[in-house]
Amino acid sequence: MFVGGIGRSGSTLIERLLGEVPGVCSMGEVVHMWRRSLVDDEVCGCGEPFGRCPFWVRVGREAFGGWDRVDAAEVLELKAAVDRTRFVPALLSDDPPPDLAARAARYTAFYDRLYRAVAAVSGCATVVDSSKHASLAACLRLRYGARMRLLHIVRDPRAVAHAWGKRVPRPDARPTSPEQYMARYSPARTAVQWMAQNGVLAALERGGLPTRRVRYEDFASDPLGELRAIAEFAGCGAQGLPLGADGSAELSPAHTVSGNPMRLTSGPVRVRADVGWRSQLAPPARVAVSALTLPVRWRFGY
Repeated sequence: MFVGGIGRSGSTLIERLLGEVPGVCSMGEVVHMWRRSLVDDEVCGCGEPFGRCPFWVRVGREAFGGWDRVDAAEVLELKAAVDRTRFVPALLSDDPPPDLAARAARYTAFYDRLYRAVAAVSGCATVVDSSKHASLAACLRLRYGARMRLLHIVRDPRAVAHAWGKRVPRPDARPTSPEQYMARYSPARTAVQWMAQNGVLAALERGGLPTRRVRYEDFASDPLGELRAIAEFAGCGAQGLPLGADGSAELSPAHTVSGNPMRLTSGPVRVRADVGWRSQLAPPARVAVSALTLPVRWRFGY
C-alpha cells in the first residue's frame, strides 16, 4: 500500500500505527532511501545505521544480492528523469510516451524488488511505503494498476503551512548528511504544493486506482474507527488493532528508512488533534494560504 499526500499531514503517525497491525510492515519513505540510506547511511527507525541494521541487510540480500549490487546513482538519475511533478500529466495519460514509460518501468523495478523482499523477510502480506510523493504514485500505477492500494491523507492546508514553517532538526541525520534539518516551505509554496500533490492523488482515484482518503482531522477525532477502516482497505483485516478506545497505543521500534522524526519514537503515544496553527499561524499567512487553496480545498471538506 502506498501512502500519499503532502508532508506534515499526519502520515507518519498513521503509518506507525498501521505498522503495529499483525501482517503489516511499514517501510517509511522509500523514495528517500536511495540517497539517505544507501549513500548517507542514515539510521533506521530501530536506531541502527542502515548498513548495520540486520533487517535491511537481509532485505538487501533478498532483493539485490546485497546493497553493494545497487547503483544508487543510477536510481537517483532515473528518479530525476521520471519521478517529478512535471512528468505527472504524461504519466497519467492513457498512452504515456514510450521513452517515459520505459524509464518508469526501470525505476519502479527497483521498488518492486524491494517490496517483494520486505514482504519475504518480514513475513508480512502487506507492506506500506509512505513516500507520499504523488509523482511516485503515478509511476507505480503504471506497474501495478488496480493491484495498488493508495491511502490518500489530507490535512487542512493552513495547518500544513504552519508545520512546514517550523525549523525542525533531523535526529536521524549523520554529521556528514547534507540535510541536517527538515525542509521548510513558505506559506505560498506550501499552498501550491498542497494543491498539486492532493490534486494528482485525486486524479489517480478518478482514473480507477483503488483509494481510501483520510482527513487527518477525522482520524484524530476517531482514531480507532479510522484505523479499522484503513486496515480493512489494506486487506489485512481489523484484528489486533493497536489503539485503545481513548486513542492510546504502544509503538514498538520499526524498520523505517526515512520520514518524520516520529519514526524513531517507541513507547506509549496518544492520538490527539493538533490545532496549534489556529493561534500560531500568522494572519497574513493564513489569509494567503486560504486564498490560494480556495479552488481545491472545498473538495476535501475544508
